[in-house]
Amino acid sequence: MSDLYAVADFCLIPMGTNEPSVAEYIAECQRVLEKSGLTGYGTNLEGPWLKVSQAIHDCHAAVHAKGAPRIATDIRIGTRVDRDIAPGTGNDGKVKRVEVILAKDKPQ
Repeated sequence: MSDLYAVADFCLIPMGTNEPSVAEYIAECQRVLEKSGLTGYGTNLEGPWLKVSQAIHDCHAAVHAKGAPRIATDIRIGTRVDRDIAPGTGNDGKVKRVEVILAKDKPQ
């Protein structure tokens, strides 16, 4: 079986920094995600499981390298094997499906 296609939502929280703002650390993580080649919105990524988990790992490494001594991350990952999902279309397909259902509620 090939690598599972995954959609991961994660929240990375730098801890123990010397300032109340964590914007610089989050910007560093965003730089890592842009280089990863994965698609998604914000910190919602989709792609092969190994690439998704590697990107989250790389964010941790980059934020630690920037000076954050601790990081807490919550991760929710979904996979499915009952259909083929073209890379980069998992989230869009979900949104479009819900939009079709909701469109049926509107009067003609």
